[in-house]
Amino acid sequence: MRTPQDPSTVESALTGPLSWVIAWRFLRGRRSRLLNGTARAALLSTALGVMAMIIAMALMTGYREDLQSKLVRGNGAVIAYPGGGETVALAPNKKRALLAIPGVQRIGRVAYSQGSLASSARPEGVEVTLRGVDAGGGQLAATAEQLRPSPQGIPAAVLGKDLAEKLAVRPGDVLRLVALGFQAGRPHFRYQSLRVSGTFRTGFAEFDRSWVLLDRALVERMMGGETANELLELTVADPEAAPRIAEAATRVLEPDFVVTDWRKLNRELFTALKVQKIVLFLVLLMIVIVSTFNIASTLVVLVRERMRDVGLLGALGLDPGKLRLVFLLYGGFLGIFGTLLGVLAGWGICWVLTTFELVRFDPEVATVYFISSVPFHVEPWDVLAVVGSALLVTLLACFIPAWRAARVDPSSALRYE
Repeated sequence: MRTPQDPSTVESALTGPLSWVIAWRFLRGRRSRLLNGTARAALLSTALGVMAMIIAMALMTGYREDLQSKLVRGNGAVIAYPGGGETVALAPNKKRALLAIPGVQRIGRVAYSQGSLASSARPEGVEVTLRGVDAGGGQLAATAEQLRPSPQGIPAAVLGKDLAEKLAVRPGDVLRLVALGFQAGRPHFRYQSLRVSGTFRTGFAEFDRSWVLLDRALVERMMGGETANELLELTVADPEAAPRIAEAATRVLEPDFVVTDWRKLNRELFTALKVQKIVLFLVLLMIVIVSTFNIASTLVVLVRERMRDVGLLGALGLDPGKLRLVFLLYGGFLGIFGTLLGVLAGWGICWVLTTFELVRFDPEVATVYFISSVPFHVEPWDVLAVVGSALLVTLLACFIPAWRAARVDPSSALRYE
């Protein structure tokens, strides 16, 4: 014969993980098709909202990082301009001091000019940017073999891949260059034949569509003198350390050079991208907030259908706080499962989009967005922000239904039909 349990023993048995067990059994219960359908809808809506946030954050992070790496590759992380507009030569001792700065790998001398490049297929010409480099120096450079003139003495040129396609040329073809220079302080056009020795592709639309790599001495002569103002590019191991390296380089080169870094040069662009990412996060968070209404409605249905169970638990001694915890855990389980499903789905979609480069731009569109394809990079901090915000709004949405369930009178609940 079973003896009645002492109330204190029942209360002791209802503490601890019992709230988790009850919430889990409510979640797995199959007595109501309405409840099961509402729960599945709440789970899927949460997963869709989280998936959209993961993909959007990965898009913005991947775009920013890819744009940053390609900007640094083309222009260098740290750049030094001559300070007075006059020709300044880099002294050997200062060059050694620059190379001694931690993180500096090499120093390149470059010269820039503008011009027009014509081929037999495009006799009207295409506007180009001439980048004069030393063999193997700087960020975006060419090899000694690529810069070697032809046996006939025609200088070599390395074209961006898209520029070569626009001009319909291949290695070995001869082009006609018209470059803008200065003579006696006046604009002067100079003409030069060039032989295509190769192509390059950076993924940055502006470089691939309009840049031409030439020997630096040739560009300086076409600009109007045997030597021109030196532009120094410092190749660094870590672009994020560019501000520190620029500060150290300033102490070495001042007052002859003005030193800047890629962050200062593109501050407005990356600030706008950061603000856009925050705004996009808040907008997409609204999707998750809307999905929490489905979870709240699931709790309302659960309370109605489990009214007698709620009354029985209260009669057995389960205090309102623990009963409230049962329903909070039920909604929390739905939120956690939906969030994890959304993270996994979003992560998988980002991997597919990046691996197979499914988001690509036409050359005309690439000039607007600067890059030809967008990688999706899932950053751990972004995932934590998405998961934390999704769970927070889920628990907040569950609080009111759980609070109302805890206030149910056990005697009334046991008589509920």
